[in-house]
Amino acid sequence: MTQIQTKYIDIFDKCKTNEGYFGDFRVSDDQYFVSPVLDSVPGTVMSFKGQDKIMWATNNYLGLAENEDIKKIAVETAEEWGVSGPMGCRMVSGNTREHVLLEEELASFAEKESSILFNFGYLGIIGTIASLVGKDDIVIMDKLCHASIIDAAKLAVSDPRNLRVFRHNDMNSLEKLLKAVNKNRKGGVLILTEGVYGMTGDIAKLDAICDLKEKYDARLFVDDAHGFGVMGPGGKGVGEHFGVQDRVDIYLSTFAKAFTAIGGVSAASKEVVDWIHYNARTQIFAKSLPMVYVKSLRKTLELVSSGHDRRHRLFQVSQKLSNGLREIGYFVADTPSPIISVYVPGGDLQMGLHWVRYLRDNGLFLQAVMYPVIPKGLFMFRIIPTASHTDDQIDTTLQIFKRLRDEHSLQLNVNLSAVDRIYANN
Repeated sequence: MTQIQTKYIDIFDKCKTNEGYFGDFRVSDDQYFVSPVLDSVPGTVMSFKGQDKIMWATNNYLGLAENEDIKKIAVETAEEWGVSGPMGCRMVSGNTREHVLLEEELASFAEKESSILFNFGYLGIIGTIASLVGKDDIVIMDKLCHASIIDAAKLAVSDPRNLRVFRHNDMNSLEKLLKAVNKNRKGGVLILTEGVYGMTGDIAKLDAICDLKEKYDARLFVDDAHGFGVMGPGGKGVGEHFGVQDRVDIYLSTFAKAFTAIGGVSAASKEVVDWIHYNARTQIFAKSLPMVYVKSLRKTLELVSSGHDRRHRLFQVSQKLSNGLREIGYFVADTPSPIISVYVPGGDLQMGLHWVRYLRDNGLFLQAVMYPVIPKGLFMFRIIPTASHTDDQIDTTLQIFKRLRDEHSLQLNVNLSAVDRIYANN
């Protein structure tokens, strides 16, 4: 009998190709545009390739990464606890009074009854959503939601048909979906949105979303990673900015942005937080957040709560740099958040990367965004201002952008409809 020889595909075969995320950069072992090595602590000036660059790519919005009081507490706590304590998960051996106090203080700041800590914002999003969504529940999310929200939504629903997507910030699109799912509804409905959209800098229409979720008997989850500590008179986020924080059912944020640390928090009513505490697998089966972060975060929260001057300076820096870029011909999106999105027409991948290299070679470090994140025919420089940036650094940045314009003969007449498509996401 002749034996049939079958050649099977090896699961690792794909690893030899340029497929997958950033495949060409991976194959070329790039560390200039993707995973660049930065050799200094976070600040307005950081070292890249052995040279100092004005940094516009960290999320250190309030400049607290440089704060000496926070550093002192971190050092003192590390000396006492190391980086391991407490050991174990919260439900077994990793709970402390410090964790409980931080959760109480975060709940108060978020204007909620209770809150729960997670080791990362990503884990908080997945754990919170997955613990609440059952087999008959429906999830409706904004099309531009962060990858962590998309992952959480896909993991949470048992039937893919129970996951719906509305056009970005389009209330007509959202209402159509709410009407549709209410016709034969068997379970609950959870709306997912970001507060500040970190890539483009625009913000969710939370006032209108709250009206719709109440009209159609739904619940609202807001991931306000880029608004937490930044937006609103007290820095409490986009909910405070619109005056609807009390109408947001679940308010989540990470400490990786304005709070310049590690971890995340979900805040809601006590009964909802208790449910999450006992049902979120990313919390139940994870080691407790180390004490070095917990004690540092309590001090950070104190500074954020009293950080009116820092927030004022942050928006001052953002406005001065945005206005300066507009004056020299660049198109800068008009958004309520401090994030600066600078759009340049044209620019295929190679040309866009050439522009990024020019900026870095001349002393600036910032992030570049291109298709498929934004429409073809556009290139975006994403600039993150901080309260620590100086007027001299702003002036230097404007001079370098002006030289980029002149030396590369940039045509800066942006197609407004293309920019609109980014926000409307049609």
